[in-house]
Amino acid sequence: MALWARAAVRALRLWGPGGERAWARQPRITGGSRPGSRSAGISGVHGNGGSGGTEKFSLQDVAELVRAGACRRVLVMVGAGISTPSGIPDFRSPGSGHYSNLQEYDVPYPEAIFELPFFFHNPKPFFALAKKLYPGHYRPNVIHYFLRLLHEKGLLLRLYTQNIDGLERASGIPASKLVEAHGSFASATCTVCRRTFPGESFWADVLVDRVPRCSVCTGIVKPDIVFFGEPLPQRFLLHLADFPMADVLLILGTSLQVEPFASLSAAVRNSVPRVLINRDVVGPLAWCPRSRDVVQLGDLVHSVEKLVELLGWTGEMKDLLQRETGKLSG
Repeated sequence: MALWARAAVRALRLWGPGGERAWARQPRITGGSRPGSRSAGISGVHGNGGSGGTEKFSLQDVAELVRAGACRRVLVMVGAGISTPSGIPDFRSPGSGHYSNLQEYDVPYPEAIFELPFFFHNPKPFFALAKKLYPGHYRPNVIHYFLRLLHEKGLLLRLYTQNIDGLERASGIPASKLVEAHGSFASATCTVCRRTFPGESFWADVLVDRVPRCSVCTGIVKPDIVFFGEPLPQRFLLHLADFPMADVLLILGTSLQVEPFASLSAAVRNSVPRVLINRDVVGPLAWCPRSRDVVQLGDLVHSVEKLVELLGWTGEMKDLLQRETGKLSG
């Protein structure tokens, strides 16, 4: 009870009486030079807010707002960085990312593997990559289960993911809470007759290095992964309602380089804390920071574990991980 009371008092000071955000009443200073990149291994906050830019907002501040019940609609954006602890390379890291290791696929340039003209010319490289991403090869990690815990506590407004590995689903987050912005392997569509297929129907071919074909017209069956130039799924339009409602935005493991996903990070209200947990400062948080931005740099697992500790959820997190590990060994 004492811990809760301290958190509530802290939240009252941060938000102001009557639940109004205290910082929303302060004028925000804009402009300034574009910040430089920070190196991994450093954690901290940055902003360009009031009091001559000296005011700071920390990860602990955000945790205390959540604990006190002042932030109950947590919006999350994630990228490939949350899946690297599960053993899945990201796409853009020099040397280790998928884009750096595509020589074996004989593609003219890395992004071609997700371009429709090249896919129709030679679909084999995409399906070779898809085989490596087969959902059964990887398991969710502590970051995915932290997001699951957010959902179980009734705090997860929505999880927007760039990932196509399906680990968010595998961790137990329901589809109603997910927006898979770049599609997924959960379904597939014939590129000729547009007949739809369940995701598992094409894996039998992919896992033995065959290009999957439609059983009706023999057209190539393409998983419902969004290629460059393709429209995003209809569910992506949920952002029009979700982002104005958010109390806090968590951004984890993304380079914020691919649009329109990247621009979502600027779509929450200016008064809403944005927490970036990442290797580098990226996107609008780098070139247009806000006074209530929190930047936690370094190893994602360690950073998430720190946030879990600040939230007072360490015991519950351990219990969840033990339950899920037990399912795998059972």
